[in-house]
Amino acid sequence: MATTQRFMRRGVTKFYFLKAIAAETNIPTRTELGAANGTDLSGAISDIEGFGLENSPIDTPDMGSAFTSNIPGEDKAENSALTFYEDKTGDTIETLLSKNTEGFVVILRKGDQPDSKSMDIFPVRVGSRSPSYTTGTEPAKFKVSFAITALPTLDAAVPTAGA
Repeated sequence: MATTQRFMRRGVTKFYFLKAIAAETNIPTRTELGAANGTDLSGAISDIEGFGLENSPIDTPDMGSAFTSNIPGEDKAENSALTFYEDKTGDTIETLLSKNTEGFVVILRKGDQPDSKSMDIFPVRVGSRSPSYTTGTEPAKFKVSFAITALPTLDAAVPTAGA
């Protein structure tokens, strides 16, 4: 077996919020990842929850065995949220991700490596945005919860320049 090049996600994985994706496949172009449509959220994120698929298996017992087998059932998106550091003088992310805003959370798992099949696209709607309060000595943060509104596209190729 070939050796693998292991890596730490922090500093590599990129998170974008895209206002729109034209293709029915929900795979963005390089232009759609750009500043006019996409916002790189990576540097403001302190915590990530969800952004994955779960399957609910269906039990299939039969009279031939005491063992209960199962088959794959429905797919469901995990509860998903991003926690951000709050900017004392600006509200760019708060404005971008206000309640009921629809768009796409795009994750480049291995970073921005064109043609790497490591891009996941989640169609989302912002369910809530709430500040976190604490008396502890930690930075001010707020949490944005997302509803995954359609089947995510997983393992898509990161678009190349001009694509």
